[in-house]
Amino acid sequence: MSDTMDALDEKANGGPPMEVEEIVSVHDHDAFAAKHMPDLGHDVKEFKVFTWKLAGWKKLEKKITSPDFECGGHKWRILLFPFGNSNAPPNDTVSVYLDYADPKRAPEGWHACAQFALVISNPHDPTIYTVSHAHHRFIAEECDWGFTRFSELRKLFSVQDGHTRPTIEDDAADVSVFVRVLEDPTGVLWHNFVNYDSKKETGYVGLKNQGATCYMNSLLQSLYCTRYFRKAVYQIPTEDEHPTESVPLALQRVFYHLQTSDQPVGTTELTKSFGWKSLDSFLQHDVQEFNRVLQDKLEMKMKGTKAEGAIQKLFVGKMKSYIKCVNVDFESSRIEDFNDIQLNVKGMKNLYESFKDYVAVETLDGENKYMAEGYGLQEAKKGIVFQSFPPVLHLQLKRFEYDIQRDAMVKINDRHEFPFEIDLGEFLEETADRSQPWVYRLHGVLVHSGDLHGGHYFALIKPDRETRWLKFDDDRVTPVTDREVLEENYGGEVLNGVVPPMQRNQVRAMKRFTNAYMLVYVRDSAIDDVLAPWKDEDTPPHLKRRLDEERLQMEAKKREREEQHLYLTAKVITDQTFSEHEGFDLATFDERNWPATDLPSFRVLKNEPYSTFKTRVAQHFNYPENQVRLWVLVNRQNKTVRPDTHIPENEPQLTVEVIRNNMAVRQQNDLRLYLDVIPDPSQGSIMIFLKHFDTANQKLTGVGKVYVPRANKVADLVPIINERMRWTPGTPLKLYEEIKPGMIELMKPKLTFTQSEIQDGDIICFQVDINEKELHDYETQGLYSNPVQYYDFLQNRVMILFKPKFDETDAEHPEFHLTLSKKQNYDTMSAKVGERLNWDPIRLRFTTTHASNGSPKQVLKRSLNQSIQEIMQPNYVNPQTTVILYEKLDVSIVELETKRSLKVNWTGIHNKEETSHSFLLPKTSMVHDLAAELAKLVKLTPGGTGKIRVFEVSKDGKTQKEFTGSEMIGNIPDPVELYAEEIPREELEADDADKVISVFHFSKEVSRTHGVPFRFVVKPGEKFSETKKRLQGRIGVSDKDFAKYRFALIQVATFKQPSYIEDEDTIYDHKFAPEDVLGLDHVDKSGKTRTGAGEKAIVIRG
Repeated sequence: MSDTMDALDEKANGGPPMEVEEIVSVHDHDAFAAKHMPDLGHDVKEFKVFTWKLAGWKKLEKKITSPDFECGGHKWRILLFPFGNSNAPPNDTVSVYLDYADPKRAPEGWHACAQFALVISNPHDPTIYTVSHAHHRFIAEECDWGFTRFSELRKLFSVQDGHTRPTIEDDAADVSVFVRVLEDPTGVLWHNFVNYDSKKETGYVGLKNQGATCYMNSLLQSLYCTRYFRKAVYQIPTEDEHPTESVPLALQRVFYHLQTSDQPVGTTELTKSFGWKSLDSFLQHDVQEFNRVLQDKLEMKMKGTKAEGAIQKLFVGKMKSYIKCVNVDFESSRIEDFNDIQLNVKGMKNLYESFKDYVAVETLDGENKYMAEGYGLQEAKKGIVFQSFPPVLHLQLKRFEYDIQRDAMVKINDRHEFPFEIDLGEFLEETADRSQPWVYRLHGVLVHSGDLHGGHYFALIKPDRETRWLKFDDDRVTPVTDREVLEENYGGEVLNGVVPPMQRNQVRAMKRFTNAYMLVYVRDSAIDDVLAPWKDEDTPPHLKRRLDEERLQMEAKKREREEQHLYLTAKVITDQTFSEHEGFDLATFDERNWPATDLPSFRVLKNEPYSTFKTRVAQHFNYPENQVRLWVLVNRQNKTVRPDTHIPENEPQLTVEVIRNNMAVRQQNDLRLYLDVIPDPSQGSIMIFLKHFDTANQKLTGVGKVYVPRANKVADLVPIINERMRWTPGTPLKLYEEIKPGMIELMKPKLTFTQSEIQDGDIICFQVDINEKELHDYETQGLYSNPVQYYDFLQNRVMILFKPKFDETDAEHPEFHLTLSKKQNYDTMSAKVGERLNWDPIRLRFTTTHASNGSPKQVLKRSLNQSIQEIMQPNYVNPQTTVILYEKLDVSIVELETKRSLKVNWTGIHNKEETSHSFLLPKTSMVHDLAAELAKLVKLTPGGTGKIRVFEVSKDGKTQKEFTGSEMIGNIPDPVELYAEEIPREELEADDADKVISVFHFSKEVSRTHGVPFRFVVKPGEKFSETKKRLQGRIGVSDKDFAKYRFALIQVATFKQPSYIEDEDTIYDHKFAPEDVLGLDHVDKSGKTRTGAGEKAIVIRG
């Protein structure tokens, strides 16, 4: 019996037991199963019904099992608790389970997937029964499954509504079980994945998810399985590179680990090599864009190496866009390379239809005729035809599209089918090379589950002809069925399991949010080359060598960790470390707000004899062994850590562990020692440590130790100190005892050390006595005039790390530590930061951070002038270093607290991002006030309109969202990116016949927008060759650059491919819907790519 029996009430699957009015007999096996056991969509290996007749119910044992029966190659039985197996009152319920008979005899690692219904029925009338159904993966740890509260006993013994007899009649009943043992072709049906081993089950391992990087993981697995690509990446020379700075090396390492590791592989090195540090780098991006940027980067690195041209050969095809006249012999065409093809999903039933749509021919006739050079207006056909497809074809299914109504991107979950094999021959032009068929086989399906704002990505890949389909889901790789590859990723309506129409408890149809968004097809004739078996020599030896060495180091470290219990760490304080220590005791160990002192450390076997250890220490510090002895530091009751006794020299049995356990603190992992270099002190002396408080320099330093007889007076130290410090004999000193933090007491010079209760390891702090005037001077300057005050500062000191909030760290915006006291306040902190940065403190703003991840928490208000203690609190994670972010402001923080700071990018009259201007205006100012302020700073065209338009850019980067001018700037949502331009005279003076349209910049693909959209006047009857000249004037581009521009009409509403415009077209005649725009297709030189929906462009640096 499994302990989890109570948890096994399969209410979720079976629902409560159903007393049913439709008359079906338990003896009519097929009808009964069809009614009570929904089809789960899996093939049935065997279906069996077993009935167990029971009499004398009330006299039955508490727990009984039926005879065994066989089904699906396994032995089963019914397990019955006639009076219940729960914590419910006894004799109240019946518990019944399907039990795997004799699991101990089953082969190791056995499992069986079964769907079953358990029934108790009247022995004379099989239409009176109670039933519950469930399904389960039976394994050794869970070999019974069923219902703890199958039914209340009284219900079974009494006549229920609509029946004439009870279920248990004359103390007798039939207990039946209907079992379907299901086929489990993948071996992981209903698996709980505890202790699942991807490598063992599939030969492949997964990638760890760094949070929102599953889109990257699915693509990396697909590229890794494209073996020709992996081989090419391996051919990039990387011997002398560093993985976090070189994308090729980091990728080689990920691939090598995927090849050799039996654990999921990390990608942190790789993302570091991309230069992704901040959180926004990891935001879920478009896989296609990530793929393109990664391949561009690799292609650059492959130049001049053996791998040059591999990406081109593998992924790049050619297409031709053309316009061909119907009645005259004239054709205008352009040939382009493509890395992937973007296919429409909306309105398309399957992949074949999407291809048909892509190459659909548009007829240009009527008002829309084409101006053919030398032939005038002609009827023409316009379209795209492929010249060749690459060996590896990446198809992007357009699941994410821009919705005009919502001004937002939306996900399209419509059903869209794709096949295991597709012949693309018909989409090629007639002259294409057909010596090999253009048949493509499905190699990978990249899937997105969820909606636009996130969700999850995984990949389904068939690594080669022989290997079965596998699912790569972050760190887990599992086998999958064909149905899981195709049907489950088509999208569209789904029924939860294929429920037959006669089923009463039908699950309502739900839209599927899990569907394919990228398909990888490999040309059949190229499979043996692209997915060739992997050979040892394909892996570069330098990579293997380097990673094997790292693995050995890792194993050594792991061994060190595993053997850690055999060792302890000895930390040794020396006179040298003491002289550099500024703080309590002889060194800092466990202070909450201060890092521990970096002390010489030794890793020592616990059973190492002390004599051996002492020899090591003496040699390390270059002392003769007979001139040193080691003292053990102990934690005194008053929470200080001081040397207590020196370790006896002449006990050969003494080991390091015995010293730690008997002389120090057993709970500590480390042994803390003081190295005493002895000139041979006389007996009866005590060892005292001295510290000097240097009032002038506000420093406290260790100055070694002295041995003094206990009977000597405290004042006897004065000449010893003066001599050691090389001060004039007779310099007056004040002596203080450092008893513990918060307890630093002035000593009485006339008492002896015994009377002053001084013992070995105590610390005495001295200060040159100062007169009243000096004391007053120190205090007026806010300095400490005696050790008591200084120790108080030490007790409250904290180390704060200041970092620039928005800027990259550089000479102007350094990262630095400051030591402050918790008792100091905001003003002191800003003054000290101002001094460090050489910046007016009133123009600094500070933001606290989350201790867990360093992200900004809240802006500190200067007006509150909180103490450092309050600024740091409450910090539950309690790191040793508090991080505070600073910003250098152009204005005083006082103003900032009542004003709004805005930055406006000025694009002038020629749509060029010329400058950006920052403004600080009262939150109540209007946008037109902002425009007026801007007018004072920018140069407007002489004789121009003198008018300025302030606008935002729409999420898809194609149009301006203009402000009316009367919006209050305090109400503009934050963050906002504002632009402003001079309104050209042409636009201002446009008459009613003219049309003002939106124009935007993009590069190759409409979704890859860049630059800033603008408005432009289109005039009636004007040929595009003339329109172009005005456009060139509007954006001020040289003839040489402008010659490379292409122009396209983008009809956002119809999701059509952009239609490129020829010189003879008159774009005025196009019936412009409000959202139709003109696109300028040219290379982005701004470096500011937009990718729709307010995303940042993906940048890969390394």
